[in-house]
Amino acid sequence: QVQLVESGGGLVQAGGSLRLSCAASGRAFSTARMGWFRQAPGKEREFVASISWNRATAYYADSVKGRFTISRDNAENTVYLQMNSLKPEDTAVYYCAGRPSSLDHTPIEHTPTYNYWGQGTQVTVSS
Repeated sequence: QVQLVESGGGLVQAGGSLRLSCAASGRAFSTARMGWFRQAPGKEREFVASISWNRATAYYADSVKGRFTISRDNAENTVYLQMNSLKPEDTAVYYCAGRPSSLDHTPIEHTPTYNYWGQGTQVTVSS
């Protein structure tokens, strides 16, 4: 099992930056694929970014590619999401998520395949 706690959300002006952190506990973290998802009011939860257990591969939604960077520190049991050039449409609750790497043959953006979830952190981007 893996327990996840996000932090780092807040209010920022368009064009600004934020860095989200996800602190993990549990032995499974070091071998889990980790991801970030977000959910805006009235919308479904959507994939943002994902990183493999060994940092070898990272994937991004087209909407954030070139602006967001996912990273992880397995020694510190932490996953990060650096968000630059933020836009009002990035406003959402951001969730950290994880799943066993044995599921890497399934689409990495498929929300139901992630079985570890944090409580979420609010990101609000003002125009």
